[in-house]
Amino acid sequence: MGLDDARRSATIDTSGSPLMSTTRLDRLVGAIRKYGVNWARKYSLWPMPFGTACCAIELMATAASRFDVARFGAEAMRFSPRQSDLLICAGRVPIKLMPVLQRIYIQMTEPKWVISMGACASTGGVFNTYAVVQGIDKFIPVDVYVPGCPPRPEQLIEGIMAIQRIVEQEGVTRSVDRQGLKLTV
Repeated sequence: MGLDDARRSATIDTSGSPLMSTTRLDRLVGAIRKYGVNWARKYSLWPMPFGTACCAIELMATAASRFDVARFGAEAMRFSPRQSDLLICAGRVPIKLMPVLQRIYIQMTEPKWVISMGACASTGGVFNTYAVVQGIDKFIPVDVYVPGCPPRPEQLIEGIMAIQRIVEQEGVTRSVDRQGLKLTV
């Protein structure tokens, strides 16, 4: 089901130029999926940084010239949830800040992905207290966990590459079951 099948079903007049193109929707979607949409989505992630602690410094270093996350198409950091599709939660999240994080997640555009960066965001880290959330995955769905205290920029880049692999597997008309795709870098 590629472009050749779509071209074969085009109507041709006597001069040899196509008048109009007719094809089945599944053939067109198959050709688009094979030749571009997921590739374009994979290399145009717009991250929303949500940094609250020392992991945020490592997140900033990832965007700097030494590590250059722009090579992976994720350099357009957006500070508006309506303009981003990748939430990077870096650092500890206090209980009072969790409703803000949930609202940001709800306001993000579909399809959206979440990276939990660092031990504090993933499990609460060393802050085993009543005031710190013991893992953001209890409140919002997390696609990739980046462990460490704080994780190195290379680990975050690997997490972004894991998100890109998830985007490659998702289809145009339907998304893959995200529960089966959770990764730990």
